[in-house]
Amino acid sequence: MDRFLEMRTFNAVVEAGSFVKAAEALDLSKAAVSRYVVGMETRLGVRLLHRTTRRLSLTEEGQVFHARSKELLEALEEAEAEITSRSEAATGLLRVNAPLTFGILHLAPLWAVFMAENPKVTLDITLSDRVVDLLEEGYDIAIRIAKLENSSLVSKLLAKTRMVLCASPAYLDKHGTPTHPAELVKHAVISYSYWSTKDEWRFTGPKGEVSVHTLPTIHTNSGDTCRAAALAHQGLILQPTFLVGKDLVDGTLVELMPDYRSLELGIYAVYPTRKHVSAKVRALIDFLSFQLAGRGVNW
Repeated sequence: MDRFLEMRTFNAVVEAGSFVKAAEALDLSKAAVSRYVVGMETRLGVRLLHRTTRRLSLTEEGQVFHARSKELLEALEEAEAEITSRSEAATGLLRVNAPLTFGILHLAPLWAVFMAENPKVTLDITLSDRVVDLLEEGYDIAIRIAKLENSSLVSKLLAKTRMVLCASPAYLDKHGTPTHPAELVKHAVISYSYWSTKDEWRFTGPKGEVSVHTLPTIHTNSGDTCRAAALAHQGLILQPTFLVGKDLVDGTLVELMPDYRSLELGIYAVYPTRKHVSAKVRALIDFLSFQLAGRGVNW
């Protein structure tokens, strides 16, 4: 007998609360539903359901089997939905949210390539460093640069970046080069307003974690403004390698305190659910995974 059919039937009985309602939901006879459940209990050698004339309830073994079988069925649905979405043509409106600077520097050059590969998709791209609510605001997918916390959303890691403390050579010549986080209180700091720890900057050094409460001379919600101020010799910044990497290579900015590392962050594609992922969303995730693969933390 088909074990997945048995599991589907058993789960339908549990969720419906009766054999009759499960039979209606599955478009089967009550006898067939009962036969599947009894057959499964016989094969497993355990009773999964307590049956009385008034109600059904799960046995202890039934509770365990219900949880595990539900996971298996959901995984099967996800696999089928993914294969179906891959075989379908990507079509329709695709609403994307991405961080401002990352969207301009690294995503903007890719959209023409994506559209050439998916001509039936219409893109609606919003750039904002604010964390949007995908469901409430109607986005299909968002790009987020963070250490993601547990959430109901699904994420796909696309690449990595790391936060770098840096300043211009001219600023360092004038004000000196800090060698320990505690010295940052003596320096001009340009602070990014959306940084999760605000003005408290944290590092991991040779003796473990170190944090310092900085005293910014400039607050801004723009990473580009932070970078521009640092290039104008206004102070120290803590910004990601995807933004300042070229400056570090060119020498217009200098990485400070390399023995004290700040956060490494993931660059993720985030979307609401694994179930029934549309072809257009799947196409964008696959495209960005390919385009951004291998960029690494020194990007």
